[in-house]
Amino acid sequence: MIYTYTDDTDTRMQARPKHRDYLAALPELVVAGAWSPSEPAGGLLIFRAADKSAVQKILDADPYAEAGVIANVEIREWVPPLGPAAAAITQE
Repeated sequence: MIYTYTDDTDTRMQARPKHRDYLAALPELVVAGAWSPSEPAGGLLIFRAADKSAVQKILDADPYAEAGVIANVEIREWVPPLGPAAAAITQE
């Protein structure tokens, strides 16, 4: 999932602790993080989920969504075929 945030940084920072706590408690979460400060505000989140609708449900309950600080979301299915982390990421 790729998030792009709104320009409402104050609201996002207020919601950030709840957002992080929410993500940390998700068993489906593989890794998540914000883009570097030199990039547009947003982040990348990788989940193990049955399908895109399962990821959409995760998004819908995210405190960032509830706070209205997500401007755009892209949910994409990804299967990493190569690299030293591929097996660890795709294991079930």
